[in-house]
Amino acid sequence: MRDDDPYSGFLFRIEILGLQVGGFTQVTGLEREVQIEDFREGGLNDYTHKLATVTKYQNLSLKRGIADATELWQWHQDVVNGIIERRQITVVLTDPQGNAKWRWVFSGAYPVKWSGGEFNSTTSAVFVESVDFAHNGIKRG
Repeated sequence: MRDDDPYSGFLFRIEILGLQVGGFTQVTGLEREVQIEDFREGGLNDYTHKLATVTKYQNLSLKRGIADATELWQWHQDVVNGIIERRQITVVLTDPQGNAKWRWVFSGAYPVKWSGGEFNSTTSAVFVESVDFAHNGIKRG
């Protein structure tokens, strides 16, 4: 394992409004896709033009074992109550020493889904909290 390999341990942290919000075990939604539209040109029969239209962004999803901190629950509850406060969320990929290697900045984010795991007394699994965020786009930080 090389020290300069930022992918070696999949180490990451989450920042919301510049403050580190810790303890997340999984991040998904680091995805954007440019939609295309086919355009046929008269007299041109061997191909169609592919025109870029709008960029679509996948919702950001954060998962962690449930914690005493209730900020994400309360933020989602505010959205449920019609109070939508958009915030910046940053996902930071770090090397094993904790140095930031990559940053993805999600602008104008707010929670649109909160879900919990299941209760099952026959297992010792940790209860998992999952929060999905809509946002206005991803930029490299």
